[in-house]
Amino acid sequence: MSRTGGQIVVDQLEIHGLELAFGVPGESYLPILDALHGSPIEYVVCRHESAAANMAEAYGKLTGRPGVCMVTRGPGATHASVGVHTADQDSTPLLLLIGQVPRGFRGRAAFQEVDYPSFFGGLAKWVAEVEQTERLPEYLARAFEVATTGRPGPVVLSLPEDVLAETCDIPDAAPIRPSRSEPGTNQLERLRDLLQAATRPLAIVGEGGWSGEAADDALAFCEANEIPVCASFRCQDFVDNRSRVYAGHLTLGVDPRLAERVRAADLILAIGGRLGELPTEGYTLLETPHPRQTLVHVHPDPNELGRVYEPELPIVSGLPEFCAAARAIYPVDPTAWRAWTEAARADYLANLRHQPMPGDVDLGEVMEILRQRLPGDAIMTCGAGNFTVWFHRFYEFSRYGTQLAPRSGSMGYGFPAAIAAKLLHPERTVVCFAGDGDFMMAAAELATAVKYGLSLVVLVVNNGMYGTIRMHQERHFPGRVSGTDLVNPDFASFAESFGAHGETVEQTEEFVEALERALGSGRPAVVDLRVDPEQITPRVTLTAIRGGT
Repeated sequence: MSRTGGQIVVDQLEIHGLELAFGVPGESYLPILDALHGSPIEYVVCRHESAAANMAEAYGKLTGRPGVCMVTRGPGATHASVGVHTADQDSTPLLLLIGQVPRGFRGRAAFQEVDYPSFFGGLAKWVAEVEQTERLPEYLARAFEVATTGRPGPVVLSLPEDVLAETCDIPDAAPIRPSRSEPGTNQLERLRDLLQAATRPLAIVGEGGWSGEAADDALAFCEANEIPVCASFRCQDFVDNRSRVYAGHLTLGVDPRLAERVRAADLILAIGGRLGELPTEGYTLLETPHPRQTLVHVHPDPNELGRVYEPELPIVSGLPEFCAAARAIYPVDPTAWRAWTEAARADYLANLRHQPMPGDVDLGEVMEILRQRLPGDAIMTCGAGNFTVWFHRFYEFSRYGTQLAPRSGSMGYGFPAAIAAKLLHPERTVVCFAGDGDFMMAAAELATAVKYGLSLVVLVVNNGMYGTIRMHQERHFPGRVSGTDLVNPDFASFAESFGAHGETVEQTEEFVEALERALGSGRPAVVDLRVDPEQITPRVTLTAIRGGT
């Protein structure tokens, strides 16, 4: 059957199991929009391309399949680049489809023309422009394979208008099945030998390529061998935080006791992750390139092994395959490190306790209320800013796939991610924890949340400033405030103007009832938490930083 290029694209997306696509419409891909009319794929219309790309990235995190974002040429594509960057940093499968100028216009600086291979070359795993309509099935199949094979990541396809408008008779490609390697028997035996020789082992889990089964298997392995396990940056939901072996989160403002435990370990088992800047405190917890600790590094991409740290035992393996195989290993005798594991757990539990901070709304109390009130399958999202330190320190996760947070440190991520989560899982509670600066970068998506009837909750930590930058500013240039003050709307009224539910909390004791009303409103809800600017981190005030303490 002869089909337009736009119809061929949509047919390939359907073949690969896509149920949602995110985007802002543009004239450069009208044939795709036409093909989506009547398609089982729901096209989620967003108000800004950065939000659409972040939604697609969140979809990739939650499903393990590429999230798809569709944007128009030029500004549409460049706006969406923030989501491509996050997918690259976070190892998330993502497919960005860009309408491009007609083939005959290229190279003339045509209206909104961009050289996408050059622009996205350093951000994506693969960038290509489709030259012929009949090759669309081939390119789409390869895009799905590249995005999900090895270290997952983003792929960008540029689709010229005339390629999408032309018709041809070409068969569909078969759905791809990503190939993943498995650990060898000798590697598993070597791992067991290294573990048995250790006295202070520590496991670190993180980044892309995981699944719920892999998370369960990894924790079962650590529990059977009584190995303390900690989560890499923003990967807390990879293992149950209530486990007797869970030791904490390698994050910004990390518990100093956990940082010291990484330094003191004699064996590090890194399951996934790249041991990047944040979980290693600027590459200081492990020495480069030869760590003091015996390093066993498991990763699906051989190019990541030895990139920063040279492991004693590198294992190229899919993470579900490794975790299942490790779980089947006969446990070693953990007597030599049992007290080490118990101390790690005790340190984590101690770090959950918060000290009162200045102001009438105490974020430590807010997080304790959320821990007690929200169900275990609630999906929590956040963007970037100092407010996230409370979120990462004081909230506990018990199930894989319940945290959406950008390891790229991208502001404006949390609210779009919450929208994607609620679209995928309408039956589950979804809460976004956002700063005032962070939320306003995507606040227009309230219109999207209202349009699709999404009963999610946004908790806005409102301190009237870009808190992270103010913190650094006061540390380096005390008292010289420049560029960090914010003027905010009345967030409750702002939400209500969209048809959402709005609440304002000025006292900690008001939060419980405000949260209940928000959760029960049946609409998108925004809760404005009026926080004292002094409450800059859970450990130190703004005044103390200004004074050099």
